[in-house]
Amino acid sequence: MNHLLILPILLPLFAGALLLVLPSREALKRGVSLLATLALVPLALALLQQADDGQLRFYALGDWRPPFGIVLLLDRLSALMLLAAAVLGSAVVLYALRGDDRRGPRFHALLQFQLLGINGSFLTGDLFNLFVFFEVLLIASYALLLYGRSGERVRAGLHYVILNLTGSALFLIALGLIYGVGGTLNMADLSARVAAASGDQVPLLAAAGLLLLLVFALKAALLPLHFWLPRAYSAASAPVAALFAIMTKVGVYAILRVCTLVFGPDAGELAGLAQDWLWPLTLATVALGSLGALAARSLQLLVAYLVLVSAGTLLAAVAVGSAEAHAAALYYLLHSTWIAGGLFLLADLIIRQRGVKGGTLVQGPALEHPALLGGLFFFGAVAVVGLPPLSGFLGKLLLLQAAPSVELWSVLLIGGFVALVAFSRAGSTLFWRVGLSSLDSAELDRGRLAATLLLLASGLVLVVLAQPLLAYTGAAAAQLHDPDAYRAILTEGAP
Repeated sequence: MNHLLILPILLPLFAGALLLVLPSREALKRGVSLLATLALVPLALALLQQADDGQLRFYALGDWRPPFGIVLLLDRLSALMLLAAAVLGSAVVLYALRGDDRRGPRFHALLQFQLLGINGSFLTGDLFNLFVFFEVLLIASYALLLYGRSGERVRAGLHYVILNLTGSALFLIALGLIYGVGGTLNMADLSARVAAASGDQVPLLAAAGLLLLLVFALKAALLPLHFWLPRAYSAASAPVAALFAIMTKVGVYAILRVCTLVFGPDAGELAGLAQDWLWPLTLATVALGSLGALAARSLQLLVAYLVLVSAGTLLAAVAVGSAEAHAAALYYLLHSTWIAGGLFLLADLIIRQRGVKGGTLVQGPALEHPALLGGLFFFGAVAVVGLPPLSGFLGKLLLLQAAPSVELWSVLLIGGFVALVAFSRAGSTLFWRVGLSSLDSAELDRGRLAATLLLLASGLVLVVLAQPLLAYTGAAAAQLHDPDAYRAILTEGAP
């Protein structure tokens, strides 16, 4: 049995538990958290290399063979998502070590538990454990969102907690329906049961499937379930907001996994469940996110709305349903996750030089390092808007080529132009419409700057590595569209 597959779960689990019992020595706790998080990067790369041979691998906990036991699954998609989380988590830890982790207790333990939930969500092969890992990452995110104890964070956190608790209740109801009708929660085994469903089973499985997709849409912030995201993300501290950049991608991942494996084209009467409403809602999400970015009154809120735009764009590609669109979406997912995380960190660097004006988009003092921060802001804007030559342009170009739809072309191109206007307005306010003096106390921490550069540099790295990466995402999409392979390994335990 390949024990390497379970390490992305065990590593943050044991690190988080250790951080809870270690004595209150800051240097020791920081070292444990940093080493555990950085170790996820080579681990994810090793799993990525394993998955690239096209063989599906499973890990049966307790050696209970599928579909009866708890199963972890490694394919190209899950390996790619692990890499996205590992790189983002490493940058977040590096940034937080420069002082943000001192705003309250247990920051590093909570961060490890959130990484545990995220990695587990990407690796699990059954729906019940997807629920379990969802709850782990959500409980950690509740505490991280409130980190710093500001009034705005408490108000945003209250809405966030209530909505996600409601989603968790709906998730359990859906699981009960599915298990009662299908007799399994193993996703590959369930896909075979759904394809063979008939009579009274069909409407019950359809209702359960729609509840599942509703919960995943809430996690992905799909309109009209999006209103929690801008407030929560803009209120969170910078490293927490950056880590949250992958939270919506967990919802997108779950929708992609369920729509291709359980309710794919060969799912009989339930094939393409919810496709009719998913397409228009994704386009509306992109449009609303773009308008929200234009109307944003703070830098953090501007970036938060762009996270909403990226989630809608990814779900639009999922709704198209073709392997080409899914391949383009996976490339765009890496780009949007890392660039959004970098922009949250960059926003904090800028805010630290504006005194009481903070991130509010009004005239403030001159920045202490306008050339460097302005250059990074311009770079991030070009990447996230989708202008050449950075990864955002390539990602959107691939999506437009894979989905020759007038609606998608119109929404993405107009939305990109609106985002460009929003960034131009924000940039002119932050760097040109400034006072004559700067804050004497303003400083630019090199550690924070390095963590920010690590994520923003992905805009170039993803272009340089575009050829092998696109070959990988294309193979991952093709693998997703072969549900028979998943059924063979997860229902029969075939090697």
